[in-house]
Amino acid sequence: MTEVATDEIVDVAGIGFGPSNLALAIALEEHNQSLPPAQRLTARFVEAKERFAWHPGMLLPGATMQISFLKDLATQRNARSRYSFLNYLQEHERLTDFINLQTFRPTRLEFQDYLRWAARTVSAAVDYGTTAVEVTAAGECFEIRLEGRASGVLRARNIVVAVGLSARLPEGVTASARVFHSHHLLPQLEALPPLRHNRFVVIGAGQSAAEVVGHLHQGYQDACVHAVFGKYGLSPATDSPYANRIFDPAAVDDFYAASPELRRQLMSYHRGTNYSAVEPGLIDQLYAHEYAERVAGNRRLFMHGASTVAMVEESNGEVRVDVTHGPTGLTETLQCDAVVCATGFRPGDVRAVLGEVAASVAFEAEGAQVTRDYRLVPTAPLPGDIYLQGSVEHTHGLSSSLLSNIAVRTGEIVRSVARSAAAARVDRSGDRAGR
Repeated sequence: MTEVATDEIVDVAGIGFGPSNLALAIALEEHNQSLPPAQRLTARFVEAKERFAWHPGMLLPGATMQISFLKDLATQRNARSRYSFLNYLQEHERLTDFINLQTFRPTRLEFQDYLRWAARTVSAAVDYGTTAVEVTAAGECFEIRLEGRASGVLRARNIVVAVGLSARLPEGVTASARVFHSHHLLPQLEALPPLRHNRFVVIGAGQSAAEVVGHLHQGYQDACVHAVFGKYGLSPATDSPYANRIFDPAAVDDFYAASPELRRQLMSYHRGTNYSAVEPGLIDQLYAHEYAERVAGNRRLFMHGASTVAMVEESNGEVRVDVTHGPTGLTETLQCDAVVCATGFRPGDVRAVLGEVAASVAFEAEGAQVTRDYRLVPTAPLPGDIYLQGSVEHTHGLSSSLLSNIAVRTGEIVRSVARSAAAARVDRSGDRAGR
């Protein structure tokens, strides 16, 4: 167990160390490279996981990224960064081989390896297996009480919260060994009790749901897979160059400056770029499988469109699922071995992380009030700034919880912290001169 030094005050305490705060650590390192020691920003990060991990439960064989590798941890902020995906390939002697793939989208497995490589390589103090259990404002700094592999109090002038997303199950559904969220798919399948009915139900209409359906259909050759979703059919993801401009760094400026009504319109127009939408190639693949089985008279894949799950009931080593078809009102009961809920995520609970300090920052109906450079708006004096990575879709747009903009976003946060630190140094030097 590590005891945090309580006499040290760092410039930045990062709560969470997923891709967002990993990108922040890289931005801090590169910011400090050209500065004298006295002007460098210091930081320490805490992460509840025992090691760096990025969606390990959905690293399905062959699954690819949905964004370009150029939207990595650093390139859009610093194209010469040693932490780019291209440099990762170079260091692993795969650059030429990757070029020969003629794709912008690596597999998720390779991209996670890139993230882990960056986490190992960056010069950042990270306490894994550690949870921030209490945040208080204590005079000149914040004090963060830690529990886990590191304990004690982390003192910081600023905090960057990057708690990520939490899996969301349908209302009334309780997780178990046979009922679980797609986020945990691979470990849950590995631990799944023996199959009795050779039948799976997948709830959801997005990319993850379609990927789970394809994975189960291919991996369990004797099993039936039933996909249940409210849409009449799966919708293709909007992936045109113009539509993808909603993820550009400039789009964040436009979205932040827009009126609440225009923000809602833009979100409605472009939901198909990220929510409840599936890559067209995967839709075609699933349809081809279903059609071929109908021709052969050996159905294993069933798509229940315009349908809802009316009940999920687990007992005696099986799960009963009632599926209601909206147009006809007819209900079909499926006795299955497992239910996979690909039903999305909810933002992390910022208030729970901040504890009593949350009472000193502004919240509105849609979430926290945040400045353009991702600072929470205080309602009472605080010793420093609190920055938010994620949970700001209502103010900064669709890219706020995605990988698309993390390189640029973390650069903006570092510049903001650096300005505050420089102003504080000037104030301290003025105080000394006055004395």
